[in-house]
Amino acid sequence: MTSSDADTALYIIPARGGSKGIPRKNIKEFCGRPLIAYTIDAALAVAPAERVILSTDDDEILAVARQCGLPVAYLRPDCLGGDKVGSREVMLDVMRWADAQGLSYDKVVLLQPTSPLRTPDDIRGALALFRPGVDMVVSVSEAACNPYYDCFETDADGVLHVSKGSGRLTRRQDAPKAWQYNGAVYVISPDALRAKGLGEFDVRIPFEMPRERSVDLDTPLDWTIAEHIANALTSHNI
Repeated sequence: MTSSDADTALYIIPARGGSKGIPRKNIKEFCGRPLIAYTIDAALAVAPAERVILSTDDDEILAVARQCGLPVAYLRPDCLGGDKVGSREVMLDVMRWADAQGLSYDKVVLLQPTSPLRTPDDIRGALALFRPGVDMVVSVSEAACNPYYDCFETDADGVLHVSKGSGRLTRRQDAPKAWQYNGAVYVISPDALRAKGLGEFDVRIPFEMPRERSVDLDTPLDWTIAEHIANALTSHNI
């Protein structure tokens, strides 16, 4: 990836004030710093500051972002502040604002603050896979549950059946790999985003991240585990 690849993207960090699972999680201290600081640092390591847009409905989050070195010019409208508003609507509003500012871009990079262990190289790696004809490059990790091996569904009689395949595999290594989104990096075609929802994209390319950096904070248990991982990665200089 060249520097121009990063310079032609629009980076969006969505950070609303409300959170049910972990109250005020976007500015809660994670290993001694506000959670959102890690995503801001990663974004600014890759992109010019004017291309990194914070989308928040919360004055305290806005202030913390500025303290972390991110200038904030865009303000999320009140109608997009609820917990039922999806990422697509948030991104489309930022895109409309960027268009009005004359800020050109050929891809949109969504960086959620709930992935504090994502690195600048993870962002660069996902950007490097993006090409014309791709709707989205999305970061993934190998799924904890494999539908060919240890992921099951119940039929109408309540009987378990393996989700895919014959169910005769005796070793996980023999099953096709399965992936799950880890929530860290999304590189999206603006045209695709305007035309359809994220779940409707036809061409999605995976960018693999190791499981130890694929934490996505949603519950207090996630938080505790992630801090242990972060401390371990730091102590081993990983």
